[in-house]
Amino acid sequence: MTLQELAQLIIATGRQAEDLRAEADRVRWETVGDDVHLRGLIEFSNHCRCNCLYCGLRRENNSLARYRMAPKEIVDAAEQAVALGFGTVVLQSGEDLWYTGERLAGIISEIKSRTGAAVALSVGEREDWEYRLWREAGADRYLLRHETSDPELYARLHPGASLRNRIRCLEVLGELGYEVGSGPLIGLPAQTPEILAQDLLLLKRLNVHMAGMGPFIPSPSTPLASALGGSPEITLNMLALTRILIPDIMLPATTALETSAQHGCLAGLRAGANVIMPNLTPRRYACLYELYPGKKAPTIGIAEEVERVRGVVAAADRLVATGPGSSPRALLAVT
Repeated sequence: MTLQELAQLIIATGRQAEDLRAEADRVRWETVGDDVHLRGLIEFSNHCRCNCLYCGLRRENNSLARYRMAPKEIVDAAEQAVALGFGTVVLQSGEDLWYTGERLAGIISEIKSRTGAAVALSVGEREDWEYRLWREAGADRYLLRHETSDPELYARLHPGASLRNRIRCLEVLGELGYEVGSGPLIGLPAQTPEILAQDLLLLKRLNVHMAGMGPFIPSPSTPLASALGGSPEITLNMLALTRILIPDIMLPATTALETSAQHGCLAGLRAGANVIMPNLTPRRYACLYELYPGKKAPTIGIAEEVERVRGVVAAADRLVATGPGSSPRALLAVT
């Protein structure tokens, strides 16, 4: 598909959108089957050195009560995730340098030795040696959204940062053997369908193993508090197109989609998604990880959240997968 054809499909409505998502669901079934892979999300710190205009964790948000989980708390939460049946834990935080390369490596190593679970990291842009150290400690995956493929828009939204360095980090992670995830934030101010089409082509060029994308939800404590939110419908079209363009990709139905639309996670599964990341952060902390308002998972307990997600999978007439749920492409690379 050309850039313009992609741009037109991104804003498709009515029957055209229904057909697009049905095609993505067909491709999903033929390529990766009916399994839905659950990843246990542990948001271990809401401190962040960055000042991104859209993010509730931004450095200058002085209204946010900050927290850091102790290393033992993180390991304990990972053990609880495995006890609940999860084969993968996702350790996510703001860009918090209190967790030095060595400190985080120790946490990864302890989780691997105690649980054997796959460990995914989502801690932002760090030094190349840290990425290497964490890989050597046992980290399997790294999630680093590129947010937008437009360099000027990226620079406006991320003071002091550049899209060039974000892409460089993604390339380094791939070279180190991580399963790499990236993806755009959908509905940012000044974003166009053509920019979103470029996002899809960038994901394909980077050969990522996973693509995480969700609608932009304005946070009241940011400079973009009065901006319009991203469209759940366009998000579903983007999910569908990602599945069609990169058939074997791991594709989450995100919490942001569930927050912005009734039954959003279910709709995501029916548009080609095959991953859900239930929030397993200890509840005394989860309510403080305020990327955006209205996150649903922290309003109920961890066990209840897991059961809710399993119900969504059943409603989609799908199966909960077992094991770590590696990318098909990553599995091929080691056989």
